[in-house]
Amino acid sequence: ETGEPVRRIMDIMATTERDYYELLGVSRDADDGAIKKAFRRLARQLHPDVSSEPEAEQRFREVTEAYEVLSNSETRALYDRHGGLVYGVALAILRSPQEAEDLTQEVFVALCGHLGYDAARGELAGFLVTATRSRAIDRVRSRGRHLRLLRRWHETAPAGASPATPLQNVSTKQRTERVRVALTELSEREREVLELAYFQDLTQSEIADRLGAPLGSVKSWARRGLLSLRDNLQDLVG
Repeated sequence: ETGEPVRRIMDIMATTERDYYELLGVSRDADDGAIKKAFRRLARQLHPDVSSEPEAEQRFREVTEAYEVLSNSETRALYDRHGGLVYGVALAILRSPQEAEDLTQEVFVALCGHLGYDAARGELAGFLVTATRSRAIDRVRSRGRHLRLLRRWHETAPAGASPATPLQNVSTKQRTERVRVALTELSEREREVLELAYFQDLTQSEIADRLGAPLGSVKSWARRGLLSLRDNLQDLVG
């Protein structure tokens, strides 16, 4: 039985898919030469050693992944046949076009490498749906993990039911100063991303929209910021 979930996926596939051809700026009937030429042009523009744009590194990675898939006749044929299906499943679960695009790239790049498919176990379409669904669910479950460290610091603050002793006041001031210093050591973007996530409870996709930045960059800023805070404040949270 198909039902509403499948119809929803089909609608998504028909109206909102963004694909590797769009990333490279070529048509779906582009030949190998046109694909290679487009990739080389974009790679020269976006290479992190050349471009100073904040999103250049993320865009360079995206066009490189697109080229890896489309430059190989086998994986290109698979992508042409199943790319919309993978994107539709990802978007139906994640409800975020940016995250769905990111996951679609991840699945097809993995298919070129370590994501093994055994034809004896079933059709490729079913295999891709299962792989995409599993990874999408993992992403949904992990959305809140990056906030746990910040929330733990907040929850470990004294309740304040009784007046603090002078010693406790000194200790609290020292901890506050430690946190303040640790935050100043983050880059402006790292600090901004963590503040938006913690104080406004925004998802990473929402932060990307707010800042006008690629989702991959937001993820990198959040991860680097949290790792830096963890290293600098490890003794405060145990």
